[in-house]
Amino acid sequence: MAKSSDGSGMVIIKKYANRRLYNTESSSYITLDHLAQMTREGRDFKVIDAKSEEDITHNILTQIIVEEENRGQTMLPVSFLRQLISLYGDSMQSMVPQYLEASMEAFRRNQDQFRQAMEGAFAGGPFAEIAKRNLDMFEAAAAAFKATGVTPPGMMMPGAMPTPPAAPSSDKEDLATLKEQLASLQTKLDKLAR
Repeated sequence: MAKSSDGSGMVIIKKYANRRLYNTESSSYITLDHLAQMTREGRDFKVIDAKSEEDITHNILTQIIVEEENRGQTMLPVSFLRQLISLYGDSMQSMVPQYLEASMEAFRRNQDQFRQAMEGAFAGGPFAEIAKRNLDMFEAAAAAFKATGVTPPGMMMPGAMPTPPAAPSSDKEDLATLKEQLASLQTKLDKLAR
């Protein structure tokens, strides 16, 4: 039976000639989507060719990126791809991997710091009070308009449906209202005719 890891917690994935991927940890066949999910979860894995035992992790990760880009999840701008391609064979090629790795690590650190700052800002700092007041004012305004049955333009509560105008309670009341309006218009016309 194949070992599921190399002692460091790294999961070994075997790729067979029929292009199927076998997860030795779970003893099951998986897809590139599974590997993408493992990557997002921070799981470390190594993909080896089942026949030659060659490490093909780089190729598989590149394949995952190509599939993500084909699905419309584009993150790599064309200009970046052109610059990257132009560096193949260049004297600086050997420095690019370390540079990209350091840049991604810095990006991840900044991303984590930004998330922590935002969580802290809305957890109890001055921004939390402003956000709370704005939310209270929004809810008060929405409640006021809801009480009158009018929804102001551009102000729709999440998940709320527009309130239709109130239907008349009966045809007789509707007819009476129309007669009153007609009489009022007739009076105005009579005044204008004089």
